[in-house]
Amino acid sequence: MTPLRIACHTVPLLLCAAAAQAQSTAPAAAPEPRPAMSLGSSKLLLTGGVSSIDGAAGGGLTPWAVTGSYATEGEIGGTAFITRTKTQDYALSVVGAAIGVMDRFELSLARQEFNASVVVPDTTLKLDIVGIKARVAGDAVLDSDTLMPQIAVGAEFKRVDPGPAVGGVLDSVSAKRNGVDLYISATKLFLAQGILVNGTLRATKANQNGLLGFGSADKSSYSIKPEFSLAYLLSKNIAIGAEYRFKPNNLAFAGAAFEEQAWKDLFLAWAPTKNVSITAAYVALGNIVGHTRQTGGYVSAQLAF
Repeated sequence: MTPLRIACHTVPLLLCAAAAQAQSTAPAAAPEPRPAMSLGSSKLLLTGGVSSIDGAAGGGLTPWAVTGSYATEGEIGGTAFITRTKTQDYALSVVGAAIGVMDRFELSLARQEFNASVVVPDTTLKLDIVGIKARVAGDAVLDSDTLMPQIAVGAEFKRVDPGPAVGGVLDSVSAKRNGVDLYISATKLFLAQGILVNGTLRATKANQNGLLGFGSADKSSYSIKPEFSLAYLLSKNIAIGAEYRFKPNNLAFAGAAFEEQAWKDLFLAWAPTKNVSITAAYVALGNIVGHTRQTGGYVSAQLAF
């Protein structure tokens, strides 16, 4: 409140004192109402990443420490996506959505449907994923001129519906239907150079990301597996990059057909507008239930605000 100006040399001293006392006892002005949380729009283009196959913001195969949407401090945002991957013998479809709050928290949902008819006719494996993520240190953009990365921790709660035929196989090797992946990600953005580097450590029991259940009679404990991403900004709205995701091998005791190999991709992400991005990739998924060298294409479309 602006102080009351009193020219004491022009009024009697008694009036000056009375005016000062009145000012000190006047009720304080009510504080201005705190603005409501607004819709996100403040992030730089593509700095929220794209939607991974598990729903979390990051690359296509692995989460990053960034939170999805364009929400920053005091904002809330969201994303929705659809993904299709096709290899020589298999196909994976994913739909999902995420909410980002104040560039600090993320809640995501995803549904994967994996066509396994090449192994068991008319069979589709269904995997539901609920993810949570929290940024715990750093800021990818504000710390871009230092060596400090943005760091986030997350969890993915997974449940698979394998159908009766594949379910019987999972039961025979003691693979569970439910599992939780825990991870920590560090994302370093070199803004001036247009380079992003991400490293993730995942604690997981998942077999083929959970599509073949979790753990086995041979191994029921968590495995710690690294995941890496590298992206380069060709222009303000086009990025290219690569990912490499190591995976556990819980079912190898059941035979060579069940051995798992690392997942890899080479991707291009294009944002024709701030609210739309399209990602295309070449993927190499290795051995999947006896079908080796599974390679193919990946396309994902995302809406973000």
